[in-house]
Amino acid sequence: MEWVDPDTGHLVRRLTDEPGSASLYFNQNGYLPDGRRLVYTTPAGISVVNWETRQAKRVVEGRVRLVEAGRKHPRVYYIREGALYWTHVDTGETRRVGALPPRGSIATINADETLAAGTFLEGGAQAPAAQAPAAGQGHSLEQPRNKGQMMEERWAARLPMAMFTMDISSGEVRVIHRSRDWLNHLLFSPADPSLLMFCHEGPWHKVDRIWTIRADGSGLRKIHTRTMQMEIFGHEFWGPGGRTIWYDLQTPRGEVFWLAGLDLETGERTWFHLERNEWSIHFNVSRDGSLFCGDGGDPGQVARAPDGRWIYLFRPERIPNRGVEDPSLVRPGVLRAEKLVNMARHDYRLEPNVSFTPDAKWVVFRSNLLGPTYVFAVSTGPAPPASTAQQPPEHLPQRRVVAQ
Repeated sequence: MEWVDPDTGHLVRRLTDEPGSASLYFNQNGYLPDGRRLVYTTPAGISVVNWETRQAKRVVEGRVRLVEAGRKHPRVYYIREGALYWTHVDTGETRRVGALPPRGSIATINADETLAAGTFLEGGAQAPAAQAPAAGQGHSLEQPRNKGQMMEERWAARLPMAMFTMDISSGEVRVIHRSRDWLNHLLFSPADPSLLMFCHEGPWHKVDRIWTIRADGSGLRKIHTRTMQMEIFGHEFWGPGGRTIWYDLQTPRGEVFWLAGLDLETGERTWFHLERNEWSIHFNVSRDGSLFCGDGGDPGQVARAPDGRWIYLFRPERIPNRGVEDPSLVRPGVLRAEKLVNMARHDYRLEPNVSFTPDAKWVVFRSNLLGPTYVFAVSTGPAPPASTAQQPPEHLPQRRVVAQ
C-alpha cells in the first residue's frame, strides 16, 4: 500500500502487513549491513523487510525482545527467557550468547559486535510497578496511570544499579559502573566499539542526563551542563561516525527549542533553533549528516504545539559568525522544516520514532494512522507523477491542515 500525502506531496509507503508491527526505538540500529533491509517486530516474532521491494520474511519466531540489528553481520540480537541470543537473518543460524544478570536488561550492541551492554538492579531492589516499557521493548498505547509520578518516584528511590558488558563470543559479564542514579538508554557508538553513551533517567528538569563511558569503565564524561532553571535536555542520539552527540534542548522547558550537538573530538557545540510546531518527540540524522528528521507531537506534549502533528524533514543552516571568534561559544543555526506526512490521524501515545534509511531516501516511522500499528516509510524526495500515484486510503481523505 502506498499513496501520495495530499498535504505534502510526498510518497508514503506501508512497509509491513502485520497489525501490531513496529520499528525500533528512534536511536537503536534497525538496519542490516547491506543497507537495504529493516528489522521490525511483530506479535509473532522478529521480521526483516526490504523497504524498496517490500519483500519481508520472519527470522525469529515467538515472543522475544528485540535489542538491535548488527552493524557488521546480518544478525538480529534479542532477549529470550532471560538470555541474549542472535540469529543470522539469511542462514537462520542461532546462538545463545549468555544469561542476563537477575533483574537485568540489555539495550545495545557495539559497532564490531563483540560486546553487548545493559544494566541491572543490585540486591533486592525493586523498581516501581507502574514503570513503562523501556526503550525498544514495546509499542503498545498502554501507559502508566501517571507516568510523571512514576518517573519522580523511581528517580527519588536512588536504587543501586550496575552497568555491565557481555562478551558476545563467550557470554562473560563484567560490571563497568555502579551508581544510585537511574541508569538507562545505553547506546554504543556506531563507529567506536569501546564508547558507550547512557543517561541518568528521571524528570528531565532534575537530572544531568547525558553521559559517555568507555567499555572498560574508564572515561566517564558528562555531555551537557545546565545553565538555567528548568532547562531540559534528552532523547540523545549519535551522529554519523560517532563523533557528535545530538539531543533535544529546551531553554527553558516548553518555551525555547533547540536541537543541540556536541563534537566529542573538538568540544564544539552547535545549537539549531526550531519553532514550537516543529519540535518533535524524537529527532534523527542522516548518515552523511546533511539532513535531520523529526516525528512531531500533539498538543499534549511538552511543546504544546497547536499544529505539530507531522513527520518533518529538516535542513540545517548555520548562522555565519561576524563577531567574536571564541571556540567556547555555541555555534548557532536554524533548522528549515519541510512537512513529509500529515499525522493528524495518529494517536501520539504511540511515538512514531523516526529514522533515515541508510541512503536517506526514506524516513521510516511507526504509526496507527490506519488503525493498527504498522511500519511506514515516506520519501524525502519528490513523489512520482500524479498519474502513477495511488490516492490515499478511504479512511485518510484528502485534507488540509493550516498552520496556526
